Amino acid sequence: MILDRFRLDGKVAIITGAGRGIGAASALALAECGADVVIASRTQSDLDTVSDRVITTGRRAFAVAADLNDLSAVRSLAEVAREQFGRVDIVINNVGGAIPLPFFDTTPEYLKEAFHFNVATAHALNLASVPMMLENGGGAIVNISSVMGRLAGRGYAAYGASKAALSHYTELIAKDLAPRIRVNAIAAGSTATSALEIVTSTPELRSMMEDLTPLHRIADSEEIAAGVVFLASDAGAFITGKILEIDGGTDVPSLDFGLPDL
Repeated sequence: MILDRFRLDGKVAIITGAGRGIGAASALALAECGADVVIASRTQSDLDTVSDRVITTGRRAFAVAADLNDLSAVRSLAEVAREQFGRVDIVINNVGGAIPLPFFDTTPEYLKEAFHFNVATAHALNLASVPMMLENGGGAIVNISSVMGRLAGRGYAAYGASKAALSHYTELIAKDLAPRIRVNAIAAGSTATSALEIVTSTPELRSMMEDLTPLHRIADSEEIAAGVVFLASDAGAFITGKILEIDGGTDVPSLDFGLPDL
């Protein structure tokens, strides 16, 4: 049956930034499909909530509260997965982000921080996980990128450039790791997470964002998580090196958050 291709029974997944939003939804979706999960974020209470929800699916969760800007902490997640569940099959690099800033406030240091948080952390976890994935015959990596990696919007120099780098990084390492490990990314559009709370809680900004999206609404985290399951499971077994755009059809710049002209 076609639904069997979405099953992940016996698999182990690592999800970063899994305390809330897309990461939490992805952890729960993967668990509902049969995977045990290692979830990581900064806040223990958020992770405890996600762990409890995973347990209700009948799967296991192990939570790691850590600052995922610390590359050593990110690398350690692979060994944690092996210690707790005996293997690594799936990596979801969800942690990332950068606050939109005017051009003159976007210092070289801030740009460097954005690339570190959005690209270097993913690479660190992949480097640590890939040998373990190969021990079990292969696996799948899904990097959570953004529509701003291909669109232009004022104030997004750091965020957009780093997400564009993550998308192309996905395409590049897919060549390196084929055929045993598939690597794909999701270019997420506007999604109702805590990171977008300033928009979703302000009627004028929310309306503007919805008007810029052909489907005239903002996504929920589960819609992105559905794409994660597709790419991580055998449903996407013939897909690698691709960027799946889950963005409501967005083809114009996103909000500028009222940044002034120069």
